[in-house]
Amino acid sequence: MPQANAKLNAFPVFMRVEGEAVAIVGGGEAALAKARLVGQSSAVLRIIAQTAEAELLSFIAATGAVHVAAAYEAAHLEGATIVFAASGDEALDRRVVEDARRLSIPVNAVDRPELCDFFTPALVNRAPVAIAIGTEGAGPVLAQMLRGRIDRMLSPSLGALATLAASFRGTAERLPKGTGRRRFWRDFFAGAPARAVEAGEFARAHDAAVELLVSDAPASGHIALVGAGPGAEDLLTLRAHRLLMEADVIVHDALVPEAIVAMGRRDAERLPVGKRKGCHSKSQEEINALLVELGREGKRVVRLKSGDPLVFGRAGEEMAALRDAGIAYEVVPGVTAAFAAAADFELPLTLRGVSSSLVFTTGHDLKGNSLPDWAKLAISGATVAVYMGRSVAAEVAGRLIEAGLSPDTAVAVVENASLGNRRRFHGTLADLPSLEARADLAGPVMTIIGDAVAGANFERSEPLAAHRHEDTASATAEGVEQ
Repeated sequence: MPQANAKLNAFPVFMRVEGEAVAIVGGGEAALAKARLVGQSSAVLRIIAQTAEAELLSFIAATGAVHVAAAYEAAHLEGATIVFAASGDEALDRRVVEDARRLSIPVNAVDRPELCDFFTPALVNRAPVAIAIGTEGAGPVLAQMLRGRIDRMLSPSLGALATLAASFRGTAERLPKGTGRRRFWRDFFAGAPARAVEAGEFARAHDAAVELLVSDAPASGHIALVGAGPGAEDLLTLRAHRLLMEADVIVHDALVPEAIVAMGRRDAERLPVGKRKGCHSKSQEEINALLVELGREGKRVVRLKSGDPLVFGRAGEEMAALRDAGIAYEVVPGVTAAFAAAADFELPLTLRGVSSSLVFTTGHDLKGNSLPDWAKLAISGATVAVYMGRSVAAEVAGRLIEAGLSPDTAVAVVENASLGNRRRFHGTLADLPSLEARADLAGPVMTIIGDAVAGANFERSEPLAAHRHEDTASATAEGVEQ
């Protein structure tokens, strides 16, 4: 096993190549791959290939690279800063390596690590920011996998933000060394200038940076109302993940899994605020006040809500409180539970010729004396997604049937949508009341009703009707005993 203090055999550096020649010997796929990699820089590409494949020729034409269409000679390498031997011919690649070393030019031979003076990294490009990942040639596929993960973590606007930062570097040097200067750069990269660049508002970003320079006050806080999705951490959006990594405080509902909360910055403060049926550790008013207080303290806050913040997440009340207090905020959408439940069932929420509309509702909407307007849509063929409806399933079914929806209308029910421990049930509207008696369903339940449900994949689901029959048999037995 390698030791924790194992030493690198290849030391990573960044070489200046602006306006310098980089020579690539080869006319095929390997040469094209290196050309594309180096083409991300401001180097002058010199491609040496007597014959080149069509795709490489197209690249040369599109980028203005220099094409030396001749049999390779050592003189073709002269003046180059670095050289790539990418011909695919071992003898020719060895010759290129020998010539480059004789000319004191660092050389890389593709797929021949024993001949390499340096290794090309997997590159995450946010120019002028670059992250290079190397494995000393031992695991190129691993390097590409790591590149993909890091690339997803970094905002696409990072390069533009770094460019803006460079324009303020001289001015920022006039700030007192130590805390003042560090605070400016922290607030620059994590505050209003960064958010404005993310939104593509570069003039506003510049003005926000100027304001930071002249203000002695700490940066104002920012609240992100973030959709945590239905539960599976890999359904979190990239933007949500980035904000979690930047947050000072994570305020989360009880239904948000610990695995998602743990994706935040390790030293971020975690504040659970409850909000689940029958167990509210904080009232909505208290949550609103908490978010305002954190914002006034200058904190970067992620307010994690299950599913999507704007779908039964009471985000409207929190946004109103933040607006009234003058606290900056943003909303990051999440995958709502209806979509996750439909995916678990391979269920089309809309189906041409069957259902062309979709209703999101809660079971409690059917508890009043009058039917809500959407009930008419259900009767005319809309698919209805019922959130938090297990405890009122009988009332939901009864009111819809009473309104004219057929008792044979297809129903799909999912507990813990998107998670590995999800349970799926199928049946009809007439079977739905049995859901209320299911004491074994402890997780959040999503119910989907409509003719489009008949197109779902029911192979891995349990019939609701079976439990209804069990309830009937149990009730009969109890009656005999009495």
